[in-house]
Amino acid sequence: MIKIGTSGYSFFDWKGPVYPPSLRNSDFLSYYENDLGFDTVEVNFTYYRLPTTRTTEGMARKVSGKFSFVFRSHKDMTHEIWSDKKRTQLIDNTRVFTQFMEGLKPMSDRGNLSCLLLQFPVFFYPSSQNEEYILRCRDRMGGLPLVVEFRNRAWITDRTFEFLEGNQLGYCIVDEPPLERLVPYKPVATSDTAYFRFHGRNMNWFRASREERYNYLYSEDELKSFVPDIEKLSKSGLSTLVFFNNCHAGAAARNALMMKKFLGLLDEFSQGQKYALGEDKREPGMLF
Repeated sequence: MIKIGTSGYSFFDWKGPVYPPSLRNSDFLSYYENDLGFDTVEVNFTYYRLPTTRTTEGMARKVSGKFSFVFRSHKDMTHEIWSDKKRTQLIDNTRVFTQFMEGLKPMSDRGNLSCLLLQFPVFFYPSSQNEEYILRCRDRMGGLPLVVEFRNRAWITDRTFEFLEGNQLGYCIVDEPPLERLVPYKPVATSDTAYFRFHGRNMNWFRASREERYNYLYSEDELKSFVPDIEKLSKSGLSTLVFFNNCHAGAAARNALMMKKFLGLLDEFSQGQKYALGEDKREPGMLF
């Protein structure tokens, strides 16, 4: 099974390029599923603020039972976990994990939660202490499927893959700019979930603002080069999730729709999909 979506859906700069200008913000998620045809989304706002049951309950009510969510871990779970500047002393962040999991309870109760994404920063280096911390994260997440994303290429070794597989942890396959320290593309699965995350290839990665960093639109040829790997892992019986994080100005939605087409998941584009692809800029539902 392959599910394709984007890393977020609630962006003001998607109004016009992806969403019709008249669409209410409260209808973004419903439109994302019903008109754009996506059956999964990776939620990233939880990196900045912890989820609440009120928020996740409201999100779950806007989608069908076939729709699935992935939630990214909060920064206090991955990026701000040390008490000293040398990053040798870990803080006690048990409370953050407790709040995080409580906030996701409506999702897990409804069966809309497919897995959690634990994304570590570039300054999170391989060490026995950090491996132990990853396992601590797993134990605090109530047995929910967990996928780990590394931003430091020093982790990309056979030892790491064996560590993840031996502890039933998924590996996040990333595509990002070919820059020193960043992680190379490595289509490997270490759990029952194959997880692809496309960040774009903006070579200005380390100098750009957070928004501009993901300003990149994959070409058709670039996207087609990933199709064999996605199909191979999916045919191995793995639950395969594909997310586009190049969300600037709606590029992620366009690339995700293109990928669905290349993988044979769409016979033809709907009016809403054509609108997002720039093929028909009449607002869906309008008569001419």
